[in-house]
Amino acid sequence: MAVLYEKGSADDVVTTTVASSSIHKSDLEVSHLETSSFDSVDDADIKAAVRKMDWTILPIMTMFYLLSFLDRSNIGNARIAGLQKGLRMTDIQYEIAVTITYVPYILAELPSNLLLRKIGPNILMPTILTIWGIIVTMQGFVKSYHGLIVARAFLGLVEGPMFPGIVLYLSGFYTRAELSLRIAFFFSAASLSGAFSGLLAAAIANMHGVGGKPAWAWIFILEGLFSVLVGISAFFLVPATPRQSRFLSDSQKEMIMRRLEKDRPFVNPLDQFSFKQVWASITSPHVVIMFLLYFIGGTNLYGLALFLPSIVNELGFSPNKSQLLSVGPYAVGFFVTLLLAYVSDKYKTRFVPLVVVCTLAVAGYAMFFVAESKHMAYGALYLMVPGVYARTPVISAWISNNSEPYYRRATSIAMGFVASNAGGILSTWRYPSKEGPRFRKTTIMNLVFSLVSILLAILNALVLNYLSKRKQRSRKQILAPYATEEEPEGGVRAWVELGDRHPDFHYVI
Repeated sequence: MAVLYEKGSADDVVTTTVASSSIHKSDLEVSHLETSSFDSVDDADIKAAVRKMDWTILPIMTMFYLLSFLDRSNIGNARIAGLQKGLRMTDIQYEIAVTITYVPYILAELPSNLLLRKIGPNILMPTILTIWGIIVTMQGFVKSYHGLIVARAFLGLVEGPMFPGIVLYLSGFYTRAELSLRIAFFFSAASLSGAFSGLLAAAIANMHGVGGKPAWAWIFILEGLFSVLVGISAFFLVPATPRQSRFLSDSQKEMIMRRLEKDRPFVNPLDQFSFKQVWASITSPHVVIMFLLYFIGGTNLYGLALFLPSIVNELGFSPNKSQLLSVGPYAVGFFVTLLLAYVSDKYKTRFVPLVVVCTLAVAGYAMFFVAESKHMAYGALYLMVPGVYARTPVISAWISNNSEPYYRRATSIAMGFVASNAGGILSTWRYPSKEGPRFRKTTIMNLVFSLVSILLAILNALVLNYLSKRKQRSRKQILAPYATEEEPEGGVRAWVELGDRHPDFHYVI
């Protein structure tokens, strides 16, 4: 199979494209000196610099995503707390209110990712967090179904850029060998938000009637105000690039940039936006396969995120107990997500951990389908939730690892999340109350989807292996259009235009 990394120290990034002949001759001498200097850096110093980024960047991104997931999915907790009855909504109207969030959400993902570098993540991400916090707060004051629809539509529009933006942002701080675990750290907030949301909703239920407002309204108001506070604080905490970090020393900034340049041929913005790069992304076979994986994963994921409290409630548990019982599966999902991503990065493979965790989901859905008691059905959630949630960091890292240069990577990541949220739209219509508590049709769909995920992961690994070998066989033909007397292998132009299709770019499998 194609190899992305060679053996080295734990934090070495190893595919040294800088040392290839694909760089201008005058730059090669400089690069050689810089590489020699970088190689002489103590491994402990590299680890210290990366650890400092972990402590200063990841907690902020984790909080961003926790609030994103919490503020989007707390409508499930609000439903248990009386939202649907309070606004006199039918099941269909509730499903429309959930669905409407994802339409503008999807439309915002690609444009925002393409604009992230131009506006600056240090401006864009805190701004959208602050705005959506205001919108969530206002949801607590809606008086009708139509008011809720408007609020949810604007919420989706503002929240859409966050998840793909964080993945793209982190890919500019960490090497490909480190990305899956870092995505897992912030994505594990989705599991935490599910657990935290259940505990918080159970506590807020006691505020019913305070200020003349029902409990469901206070869920939106309190969580929204907290998002506003975090959003305002983030303007002072988020660096645009490693060079702008307030917490790294000058030598650490230089060290981080050198190792990123060693991992990817061009971390610096040499490439310019063009629709050619967008087209190159969406026509790449591996991106198309990942698009399908994202759609299936999104359908499974958002079904649990939005309806888990309702599923537990439909099994026969009281509303307040349902909120509390939803905590356990999410807590397990949190630990499995981190463990799987750690293994994925440690052994430098994506498809093997993905197949393993999808098998866990298959077991969970099968157990839920055949369960003869509510306790057995509830126990199945401890397989379903980690089996679904732990996929996303590995999938996200996989699509990011294999897409270059910047704007092609930005497009691939965004399109993946477009597919994921399209799956979210499907999931909102798959849990009508009349089909509870087992939701057999939906359970069969989720079971089949998890099986198909296994097949797609294996297919993507085979496709990447084939593409990698084909690039090596056709190396001269691929580079010929870019070759000059001075640059027989195409130099910078070949790298910028070919990106991940360059023969010296090794796919991660």
